[in-house]
Amino acid sequence: MANAAAGRVRSLFEGLLLVRKCANARTNSTPSVRWSQYRTIHESKEHLPKLPPGPGRRDPARRVLSTSAPARSIQQPGAEARDEPDTSKTTEDDIRHMFTDIVQELSTTDNQLLKDIASYYFDGQGKAVRPMITCLTARAINSHAHPHRRFLLPSQRRVAMITEMIHTASLVHDDVIDASDTRRGKASVNKYWGQKRAIMAGDYILSVASTMLARIRNDDVTLVLSQVLADLVQGEFMQLGSKENENERFAHYLRKTFKKTASLIAYSCKAVAILGGADDEIQEVAFQYGRNVGMAFQLVDDLLDFVSSSNLMGKPAAADLRLGLATAPVLFACEKFPELNPMIMRRFTEPGDVEKAYRWVMDSEGPRQTRILAETHCAEAIRHISQLQTSPEQRSLVQLTDRVLNRMK
Repeated sequence: MANAAAGRVRSLFEGLLLVRKCANARTNSTPSVRWSQYRTIHESKEHLPKLPPGPGRRDPARRVLSTSAPARSIQQPGAEARDEPDTSKTTEDDIRHMFTDIVQELSTTDNQLLKDIASYYFDGQGKAVRPMITCLTARAINSHAHPHRRFLLPSQRRVAMITEMIHTASLVHDDVIDASDTRRGKASVNKYWGQKRAIMAGDYILSVASTMLARIRNDDVTLVLSQVLADLVQGEFMQLGSKENENERFAHYLRKTFKKTASLIAYSCKAVAILGGADDEIQEVAFQYGRNVGMAFQLVDDLLDFVSSSNLMGKPAAADLRLGLATAPVLFACEKFPELNPMIMRRFTEPGDVEKAYRWVMDSEGPRQTRILAETHCAEAIRHISQLQTSPEQRSLVQLTDRVLNRMK
């Protein structure tokens, strides 16, 4: 068993190395990817993918290359998805009234100001990626287990609502921690109402979400989604520091990314699988799909911080550098510009650090290698979700990876 598992792990990373070689051939340049660091996080017990055996599975590297944009277009990663149906149409009915329903849940308080602050970001202007993925996964798993039961269970829709509420509460708290003035193209909650009220509003959103979770009356789902809250806090603490050892820094970044971003998507997908009556194997499929899509989503987000305009993102360009954060493009760029390492440790606080770091990242392979890593996670997501029976929702989940890679904001 151990030898077989080790063999499957070796096969996966041989695929990853093939991705690297193919990418090198496209640009005739020597990449700066530290694949040993990437392997460190994926070989840990916490994040090791369970690779089911079976003939006829496509090489993950081929999936990456078949869905990737041309390498030289990496500095404009927001090309529209290529002639694919809009994934959101499949779940349009599921999420059409979701934000209205969330606001209704938040209206149980007698304090009108608290209601207004807590409801501020639930205006339907967000991307709604997390509830979309949650609803699509629920429908795909329902269809897999019962071909004639493609409808969404009320409890599964409630998980999608809870997912969006946890995400939004984390945004409110993040904006306080980062002293952000804008969010989604408008004044942030803390800018508009002050930090104290923003913190209390974020706490209130989480308390209402917890009550909704209790009403589902499923202990397994409660345990799964409770882990998300623990991960969010741990991830935020990890973001406050950086590893002095350069070889540990990338693994630290990937673990932090899982806890802050991918955990919510992964465990939400697992929660709806539990509610759909899925067995342990299918629950793991759902979890791994959400984990890999979540990792890719954050990697693209970190990339867009360098290559997208502030008007499109709804927040200032190079915002992460200004906050002292070293994300994937910076960590990859350290191979070419080791001068970045002391800047990372002092969190870009000296005059000129942000400008120099930005210029060096853009002159390095960092953006391209970040894109390749995001593509690799999307390929893994596709490989896992392809184990489900084919359905419109399952196909939409595959197509959604293309939207994650090629989004503008």
